[in-house]
Order: sequence, then C-alpha cells, then structure tokens
Amino acid sequence: MDFEYSAKTKELQERVSAFMDAHIYPAEAAYAAELAANTAAGKRWSALETVEKVKAKAKAQGLWNLFLPVDSAAASGYAGAGLTNQEYAPLAEIMGRVPWASEAFNCSAPDTGNIERLMLFGTPEQKQRWLEPLLEGEIRSGFAMTEPDVASSDARNIQTSIVRDGDEYVINGRKWWTTGAADERCQIFIVMGKTDPDGPAHRQQSMVLVPRDTPGLEIVRHLPVFGYQDQHGHSELRFTDVRVPVSNILAGEGDGFMIAQARLGPGRIHHCMRAIGMAERALALMVERAKARVAFGRPLAEQGTVREQIALSRIEIDQARLLTLKTADLIDKYGAKGARTEIASIKVAAPKVCLDVIDRAIQIHGGAGVSDDTRLARMWANARTLRIVDGPDAVHGRAVAREELERERPWSA
Repeated sequence: MDFEYSAKTKELQERVSAFMDAHIYPAEAAYAAELAANTAAGKRWSALETVEKVKAKAKAQGLWNLFLPVDSAAASGYAGAGLTNQEYAPLAEIMGRVPWASEAFNCSAPDTGNIERLMLFGTPEQKQRWLEPLLEGEIRSGFAMTEPDVASSDARNIQTSIVRDGDEYVINGRKWWTTGAADERCQIFIVMGKTDPDGPAHRQQSMVLVPRDTPGLEIVRHLPVFGYQDQHGHSELRFTDVRVPVSNILAGEGDGFMIAQARLGPGRIHHCMRAIGMAERALALMVERAKARVAFGRPLAEQGTVREQIALSRIEIDQARLLTLKTADLIDKYGAKGARTEIASIKVAAPKVCLDVIDRAIQIHGGAGVSDDTRLARMWANARTLRIVDGPDAVHGRAVAREELERERPWSA
C-alpha cells in the first residue's frame, strides 16, 4: 500500500497552498467587510468583487475546475485537470480551510455535481447552454431535491410531480435547502421529481433542467443556518405549473435515481476532504490559543487536559483523512458502487471529527469561541450541516450496518 501522493498531486498541492497564502487568506477580511457592506445596502446576495478578483487570478494560473475527474472530462470532450478522486482529495482539503475558497477555483458545490451531471448525461444543446458557462464560472447552478414535507433521504418519498403534457413537462411541488438559489447568478436548477409515481421504486424519479426565469418558479425565502447566512443562500422554492420543454430532461424518464447515485459518491468525498481541511484549521487555532493563553500561572498548552485534546484531534483528523483517501482510491478503481460502504462510513466519520475538533477549539477559546470575534462559531454551524446534507448520519450508518450484517467471515464468532 502506497501512502505517497503522486508527483502531480504534490505539485498541485504546492501551487494551491501558495495561491491560498498569496490571495485567499489575505482576502478573508475584505470578503467579510464586503459581505457586511452589501448586507447593509440590501444587496446580501450580490456577487462579491473580492471573490471575482481571486477567481480571475486562479483561472489565469490554471488552478481551475480541478475537481473534474479523468473519466468525465474525457467522455465529455471538455478539458479539466485530469485528476483522479484520490489526486483531487488533498486539494479539496486545502480549499476547505476557508469556506469560500472552493469558489475561487471553480470547485464549489453544488456546481461541481451539476457540472458532472451535465457532462455525463446532458445533450449537446444542454451542454452548450448551461455547462459551458458553468465551466467558465460565469453562472451558478442549484440542485433541487430536498422537500420540506417528506423525508427526502428516501427518494421514494419525493412528492414534486413532473407530468408530460405534449412537448412540455409540467412541474408542481416544493423544494427547500436549494443551495445557491439566493444568488442571482444561479441561472439553472436541476430539479428532481416523479414522472412515474406508480413505477418501480428506483424508476419513479427524473431530473429536469429549469431556468431561473421560468414562469411559475418562485423563490419563497432564504433559510439561515444556525442564524448565519452566506453569500449564496439556501432557499425554499415553489413550482406552480412550471412548464419546460421535454428536451430539458437529463438522460431519460426514470433515470433520476441513477443520476443522483452516480454523482453522490464523489461529491461526498469533496465534502469530507473540505471538512478535514476545516478541522485542520480549527486545530491550528486551538494550538495557537493554547500557547498564548495563560491560566493558573502557566499557558494552557502546559495543562494536561488541553494537551490531551490537541493530541486526540490530531489522531482523529489523520484517521479520517486516511479513510477518505482509501474511499477516493476505491471510487477511482471500482466506481461509486464498489466503494459504497466506505463512502457511507466516511460521510459519517469526517463531519463528526470536524465537529469534535471545532468544539474542542471553541472550549479552549472560552467565551471568544462562541462569539463572532473568532471564526469558530461559524465553522461549527457550517460543519454541523454536513451530518445532514447528502444523506443524514442515520441513513449512512444503516448502510454500513447492513453490509456488516451480510459480511461472510472466515472464522466462527
């Protein structure tokens, strides 16, 4: 087993790290100030010039669309970095240290998943209209699957209807937690609904493309996360007799579940590596605080309980990273189906580690940790959602347990 990163990965790690040092970390204060100014001016969801400037620099340096895997890029005819999931994973970790850094490299969710869906299943016309501007970072996109009235982790529960009427589909239903919808650059939504409610369980769902300006599509409200709102927002949508051409379907009727499964595996790897990057930054803040803060006559770093928390954080982060890299390698070799147990395992493990490390950092910071004087409270709010997005812990744990119960062992228990 080789734990060494490839020469290509090492070179990109150095370049991405150098870019973060030169352009991302120094812009964090400007990002916060511009977002606050826009909010005060009633323009909360406007694109930030701070990010646009950094995007232009990343694009000029070729640090762009790094997430595109070899197979998707080759199959679609669109150029990407040509990285495997295992090669991209450590780059996602570096980006995860700053919440908006992924956008600077055009590697942020939900665009990454939507780009791959369009690459793999889009028609030439769909690709020209929507994929190409997404690859250029000119527009954003949304993925509308989750619904407020049903447990959407079970796709069979989805109630949004997609009914064919001649050359059009008519869509009715409600969606929420559609990430990015508040930003007016979000010009296209991939909407999952039922075209055949009486069909086989995994052939009932389809995905269709719905442009933002389609009549009947209403953005009802923007949902805060533990009181926080980012620049892109997470929104509730209502579809009332929304009509789109039949040509707007992705793949074909009944392919919605298949499309979702094809993308969710790699997408979960991205989430997990970004979470590990966030945990690394929380650990760095913890260590910095422990060295500088004095209590009972000596630095916190000399207190046994604090050292134990630092050590445990390092051990857990490294464990989570190794499992994530193993999972990425299995996806590269055998596809998402061949790594389904590991995908489920890391989707539970990485967010938990991230939250635990952030929580320890908050504790060591004391009152400052729960205030906006540090970034830890917001980091915790961001990380907590990861135990729900792309399937909650309970669903992934159920999958791991099912696999374990069916496993054949070469010895008697």
